[in-house]
Amino acid sequence: MVRLSLIMAVAAGIAAAAPARAAEAPYEPSLMRLAEVLGSLHYLRNLCGESGDGWRRQMERLIETEKPDAPRKARFIASFNRGYRSFESVYSSCTASAVESIRRYMKEGEALTREVAAKYGN
Repeated sequence: MVRLSLIMAVAAGIAAAAPARAAEAPYEPSLMRLAEVLGSLHYLRNLCGESGDGWRRQMERLIETEKPDAPRKARFIASFNRGYRSFESVYSSCTASAVESIRRYMKEGEALTREVAAKYGN
C-alpha cells in the first residue's frame, strides 16, 4: 500500500501540473487504466485478507487531484468499477491465481505511474 501511495502522489503531482484540457490529454488512457487497476486491487486485496478501503481512497484522491468535469469523472468511476467487477465475477476466494493477479496489477500500476511521470511530469 505504501508503494502505491507513492505512485499516487507522483500521479497527483503530474495531474496538478497538467495544463487545462481543451482536448483529451495524451496521458488520459493511462489514467483511466490506472483507475481500472485500482478497482481491481480494491477487490483482490480485500479478497485476500487486506481489510479497508485504501484502494478506493487512492481513487478518490486521483479524482480530487484531477478535478474532472462530470463526464470525465463518470469515466474514472466506470474504469474503477470495471476493474472491481471483472475480478468479482471470477474470484470468490483468495487463490494462488488471485495473489498472482495482485502482483501483476501492482507492477502495472507502478509502471503506468512511472510512464506518465516520465513523459508528462515536470
